[in-house]
Amino acid sequence: MFDSVLIANRGEIALRIQRACRGLGLRTVAVYSEADRDAIHVRQADQALCIGPSSPGQSYLNQAAILYAAEMSGAQAIHPGYGFLSENAGFAERVEAAGIQFIGPTADCIRTMGDKVAAKRAMREAGVPCVPGPDEALPESNAEIEAIARDIGYPVIIKAAGGGGGRGMRVVHEAAELLSALALTREEARRAFSNPEVYIEKFLLHPRHVEIQVLADHHGHAIWLGSRDCSLQRRHQKVLEEAPAPGIDPALIAKVGERCAEACRQIGYRGVGTFEFLFENDAFYFIEMNTRLQVEHPVTEMTSGIDIVQQQLRVARGEVLTLTQADIVCQGHALECRINAENPETFTPSPGRISAWQAPGGFGVRVDSHIHAGSVVPPYYDSMVAKLIVHGTSREDALARMRLALAETHIEGIDTNIPLHRQLLDDADFIAGGVDIHHLERWLARRSAT
Repeated sequence: MFDSVLIANRGEIALRIQRACRGLGLRTVAVYSEADRDAIHVRQADQALCIGPSSPGQSYLNQAAILYAAEMSGAQAIHPGYGFLSENAGFAERVEAAGIQFIGPTADCIRTMGDKVAAKRAMREAGVPCVPGPDEALPESNAEIEAIARDIGYPVIIKAAGGGGGRGMRVVHEAAELLSALALTREEARRAFSNPEVYIEKFLLHPRHVEIQVLADHHGHAIWLGSRDCSLQRRHQKVLEEAPAPGIDPALIAKVGERCAEACRQIGYRGVGTFEFLFENDAFYFIEMNTRLQVEHPVTEMTSGIDIVQQQLRVARGEVLTLTQADIVCQGHALECRINAENPETFTPSPGRISAWQAPGGFGVRVDSHIHAGSVVPPYYDSMVAKLIVHGTSREDALARMRLALAETHIEGIDTNIPLHRQLLDDADFIAGGVDIHHLERWLARRSAT
């Protein structure tokens, strides 16, 4: 049990966590870099401590500084948010060793699910459907690797066992490409993740990216909170998300959701998490689990009516999950547009001072943001400045509401990708629902060619 929380993050997610803490009567401690000295969540915290210069490595990734801030402030728990140290098993261990509650799963769970090979093995054992391919790292023998690829059938994809964020993966369309792609991926994995292990699996040609949100406590209870479709991606980075995933049989989603909840019980998972799947030809294939709060959690909150962050805090305090699966009734449809400080044509980051900010409003509209007129978007961090979320009785209703909300949103002083979102909302294929993960890249290529 704890009554004070240090928020080891910045931006809109730090403010989101702070609000959830206040709703539960918890004291909040903000940590900030020199670049974020004037941030809203810093001003509104019960206590705020500077942990270093603007560089993430010297501030938000500085484990020693964060732990020292927790000790100095008397914080009894640390919430890592998303990004930065949120899926760092070593940091979770250091937090727990210091006698502080880490608001997230155990370090062992983070480590297992962070290793794509170990995660796949654990999911197979729990009955979660996985992409065809062995659940172990590739051997050293080229002949064995070639035989494995033949058995799976081309095309295949080689992935770094410790990878993420779209790095450390290569698609191989024919046998002649296999060994060179293998060598390149191993070297990239070694440099990027300090782990040269790679694995191989079937490459799906036109899959969708569908997620299942889960919530579990310390007492063996686990539930799932519905599905999300996150297929609109550019360079493996999500741009727009929605819930539920359109056009998929609810009974099929429920079957997979139950397997995800059972997997949580089997591996002793606690807190919130997301199972990510590729979906093709009416079949789900597990790709990874994110052992943290997701950027896109608001669309699930809007459809389920559940405050996911407050539930995360409650179970971290050791409370028994009072929600049962029967309590989860998702209604309507929700969309989330990630508003980034970037040029909508070139995607070049656009840091700078915001001279004007007008947020949209009205029934079914939510804005999660830390910006205000006069605030500065620094060049050191992720470019997302706001999340625009809408909820409607149907997908058509939500699309119409998002168009209105985007039209009302006004930011001056920096470039944003709002024009991109406005165009996407008028794309006939997206309106029809069920686009695959390559759709946005194809759409952008067509746009640049005209």
